[in-house]
Amino acid sequence: MSQRWLTALPVYNEAQHVDRVLAEVRRYSNDILVVDDGSTDGTAELLARHSDIQVFTHVVNRGYGAALFSAFEYAMQNNYEIVVTIDCDGQHEPQRIPAFAAACQDVDIVSGSRYLKQFEGDSEPPAQRRRINVQVTAELNRRLGLCLTDAFCGFKAYRVDAMRSLQMTENGYAMPLELWVQAAHANLRIIELPVPLVYLEEKRSFGGVLDDAATRLEYYHLVLDRSIAAVGGDSERLALSNCADGV
Repeated sequence: MSQRWLTALPVYNEAQHVDRVLAEVRRYSNDILVVDDGSTDGTAELLARHSDIQVFTHVVNRGYGAALFSAFEYAMQNNYEIVVTIDCDGQHEPQRIPAFAAACQDVDIVSGSRYLKQFEGDSEPPAQRRRINVQVTAELNRRLGLCLTDAFCGFKAYRVDAMRSLQMTENGYAMPLELWVQAAHANLRIIELPVPLVYLEEKRSFGGVLDDAATRLEYYHLVLDRSIAAVGGDSERLALSNCADGV
């Protein structure tokens, strides 16, 4: 039986992309929420022209994780069963949204992976970002019993009832690490779907000191250690295997 699903886009200063991305998302999703995380570049004014989407606004920038938490809360309050998250920077393909929603009918989290398979025309990822992704993904798999190939892809589908059981607090870019720890602790069923690897030519910022790769990796380790401690210590014992079949 088909379930009611929402597409949510966390947005911060995406005036360059938002109109084009929303035009594509509309083709594949009837219900759309944009969480404007304190944009200051005219994004809010562009969003105000889109009468057929819902917009939730953070008055100040609170972080990527905080934007997703607002999306989850909206989905819960409005009785959605699945929420699909997609970035608004042009790196995700909206035509894949229905497949993510469909794949989440029988699992708790469907996570996009840019490294599960190769697509024609895939970009070459920035070396430092790829190195950090590989290192952190391997550590998550080792410590949590997961079978991920991409720890940080923002293209996901979540079963809303499963998200109710999690207690996440990480507002920044390390929110996925806390998610994986709590998902493993709760024995949520996780699968990955392959998505193309698309990196834009423009420079993307993690904000302030996190643009330094070493500082960012240290921050990720701090969040990972803190999240594991919060669920009762090193969780290798928690997850003999949190891998769904075939992932």
